[in-house]
Amino acid sequence: MQHKVLILDFGSQYTQLIARRVRELNIFCEIKPYNFVLEDTSEYKAVILSGSPYSVRGEDVLHPELKNIKGKLPLLAVCYGSQYLAHFYGGKVAPSKTREYGRAHLSFIDKEETLFENINDGSQVWMSHSDTITELPDHYKMIASTKDVENAAYKIEGEDTFAIQFHPEVYHSTDGKKLLENFLVNIAGVSQDWTPNSFIEETVSELKEKLGNDKVILGLSGGVDSTVAAVLLNKAIGDNLQGIFVNNGLLRKGEFESVLKQYEGMGLNVKGVDASDKFISALKGVTEPEQKRKIIGRVFIEVFDEESHQIDDAKWLGQGTIYPDVIESVSATGGPSATIKSHHNVGGLPDFMKLKVVEPLRMLFKDEVRRVGKSLGIHEELLGRHPFPGPGLGIRILGEVTEEKVKILQEVDSIFINGLKEWNLYNNVWQAGAMLLPVESVGVMGDERTYEKVVALRAVESTDGMTADWVDLPYEFLRKTSNEIINKVKGVNRVVYDISSKPPATIEWE
Repeated sequence: MQHKVLILDFGSQYTQLIARRVRELNIFCEIKPYNFVLEDTSEYKAVILSGSPYSVRGEDVLHPELKNIKGKLPLLAVCYGSQYLAHFYGGKVAPSKTREYGRAHLSFIDKEETLFENINDGSQVWMSHSDTITELPDHYKMIASTKDVENAAYKIEGEDTFAIQFHPEVYHSTDGKKLLENFLVNIAGVSQDWTPNSFIEETVSELKEKLGNDKVILGLSGGVDSTVAAVLLNKAIGDNLQGIFVNNGLLRKGEFESVLKQYEGMGLNVKGVDASDKFISALKGVTEPEQKRKIIGRVFIEVFDEESHQIDDAKWLGQGTIYPDVIESVSATGGPSATIKSHHNVGGLPDFMKLKVVEPLRMLFKDEVRRVGKSLGIHEELLGRHPFPGPGLGIRILGEVTEEKVKILQEVDSIFINGLKEWNLYNNVWQAGAMLLPVESVGVMGDERTYEKVVALRAVESTDGMTADWVDLPYEFLRKTSNEIINKVKGVNRVVYDISSKPPATIEWE
């Protein structure tokens, strides 16, 4: 990862998309908050400044530290970044006469500039700003325009510094990926050598050096992330890895037994621990979603602390944390973006637990984890398994969690997931599940009126969970599934289907 790219986050909703586009070019990148101070410039080959909901003209303007970046490393400034380099270096930024948001087309391109190599006039780009650059500083050269934005792109003469007013990272900028490739590969000279195999080789080497002969206990869930983390750690330390699969009482129907069986023959040392009663008891009377997450995380750590004492000299806790977990928990690694929710496997361990944390997948998106798993030889069926939240059904039962509610939701979920598989729909869905709502609705069964529970089915398509859209499942499937749930699951008399996208909704309901 010597050829890394640094992305400074000013709070844009698109910052993670920049990272994804860069990685699609087989280039490793990291997101840091806007106020990150780059001391060692040898660590990075190029820098990208993100957009922002803030204005460079506002009192709350976000100031990056660019003394070791501007003019010293290849720099691409996007939207807010481009306005910042203009406004604070002698140019002028003013409110746009008309807010430009959405599709636009490049009406002038300086084709002598490498940034626009193989990109033609008329190329569609995506705008999202309410300010515009009305005057460029001295030694700044305009290199692209649109109908409404004269300074849609510029270059600072004498530097490998470029700025664009549009967003190359979004789908609607048709040549956006090519522009990023021109900047990173042709201008900055970044090597495109970050592949699943290179990640495995480097990660296993780093784990060997970091862990030595230390013992690691790893929380396994049967999902993609923890399994890939386990295989990576196993390659690095072998028998010094002890996998532990905890039944928190919030798993899918029959999952505890099936997961343990799944790991048989994979060469992994796995122990099953049934702590269902502890989790259900700790959640009694609790209805607030964040409190439930924190309780589940706390009990999870307590169980692991107990298990770690049974393993002589265990010094590390391995976890399958991935990049979206980190981003959603710590606001894009500390930047100004809003925190969405907490993740029980992010943020370290309490002082009483004498274990350090090792997270080999911490910088990977979900689809990258799957590609690494494929290179490791993990079975396709396991790699294609839908994501399942760490708190399990605890955050799919809105309101208080009880053993009775868990059993109801397990039955509903089983019908839904098995139905998707039977109808060959499972692989067309990124994540699916059922939510038990805290309301009772009136129904008629036989000649009697009933007041029973409502369940919501949710199925989304996505690549990494950062954004998602609902899946248009066949009406015939939904009709059959609804009838089967109501007829077979006692306590449910109404089924609804969630057609919300992320954003504005999240994938889970809590």
